[in-house]
Amino acid sequence: MKHKAYCLIFLLFVLGSQATAQQKPHSLKRNGAFVKGVYTNLFKINGHTGREISFKINKAFDQLFYGDRSSQAIYFEAGVNHLGNLAYVLDVLHQDVRSEGMSYGLMITLQLNKKAEFDALWNFSMTHMYIEKPGHPAEGYFAWSVQQNGVRNAEGPAPDGEEYIVTALYMAAGRWGNGTGIYNYQAWADKILNQMRHHPIHTMINEEKKMILFVPQTKNAAFSDPSYHLPAFYELWALCGPKADRSFWAAAADTSRAYFQKTTNPSTGLSSDYADFDGKPVHTSYNPDADHFAYDAWRTVMNWSVDWNWWHKDVREKELSYRIQAFFYRQGIQTYGSVYTKEGELIRAGHPAGLVSTNAVASLASEHPKSKEFVEALWDLPVPHNIGDRYYGGLLYLMSLLHCSGKFQLFLPVVK
Repeated sequence: MKHKAYCLIFLLFVLGSQATAQQKPHSLKRNGAFVKGVYTNLFKINGHTGREISFKINKAFDQLFYGDRSSQAIYFEAGVNHLGNLAYVLDVLHQDVRSEGMSYGLMITLQLNKKAEFDALWNFSMTHMYIEKPGHPAEGYFAWSVQQNGVRNAEGPAPDGEEYIVTALYMAAGRWGNGTGIYNYQAWADKILNQMRHHPIHTMINEEKKMILFVPQTKNAAFSDPSYHLPAFYELWALCGPKADRSFWAAAADTSRAYFQKTTNPSTGLSSDYADFDGKPVHTSYNPDADHFAYDAWRTVMNWSVDWNWWHKDVREKELSYRIQAFFYRQGIQTYGSVYTKEGELIRAGHPAGLVSTNAVASLASEHPKSKEFVEALWDLPVPHNIGDRYYGGLLYLMSLLHCSGKFQLFLPVVK
């Protein structure tokens, strides 16, 4: 019965959007993974068996979550409170707990059906990171950095954390159903998403541009971060988020798809870490790589490739994946660096696991003749364990394994 309800609601959504879609020259009929119910398994296409794929994913999860605490793990149990078990994902290099890592941990455990770990991470997030003081400039958001004992290092949020948290909560409701209190996942997703757009002091959205901000602002100003643009998630919010905002999030998804075209170099496919609303790189004093293709920007290709795989709304995303894989193949698929100018000039060498991982996810959308080699490059990677690569590289590695195996899927909650 629930499945029929979901299908009916989705059909109504498609019909309501049909006129708009017909006006877009780059839009195709929606036949992505969500509609078909089939998620592309790039590893299987490359000849790996289901048993081998499951073993690789389980090994990565076991090492990063339950491996040696000093040399392998990023997940740490943190005791028990009146709400249940607590746990956090640790940035082992900087020795802090970040909303980014917590949100990725929530998404990973959701996708792997690890409810106990999901609830422990969510409990820590709500107990130590959620800001609920009335009148606080960041009320209703999560502090982007706290110490392992929960003491805040920062009083403000980073919007990519909220984006992943909201999506993971909606899908937790779809996969496991809702509980009570903080474990009423859907109610909390609604509440946080409403704050993101309608916060009385600092919104996370530029309303006029329909675009996520790098840092919440009091006015429609500031700039964005291309890797914060998650149209695949916005489409889900347009289906199951607060009713009054569903059309806004559908429009925001299209805005992000257009933004990818503006912010990527037409030759290399590279984007900058930070960018203005017109896509031009932004330079900041606190991040010398802000106007370069650097650590944030590694994720951008993953965002548009997954969007294409799930929704099939903008064929230009396939062109972007082709373009960026062509660039990195020219750089040497086993040797390309970590930081570049958008035009493709090498700034910093190294061959980081995080970038190798997201370049493999590009193959969900790419028709480059060497796309299989990018997938195999991820397959051949060991689980990241070096202190500088274990947290960020490890999370991107594990999420990319899920994307490339067809195990990063949508779970739609009951639509109200």
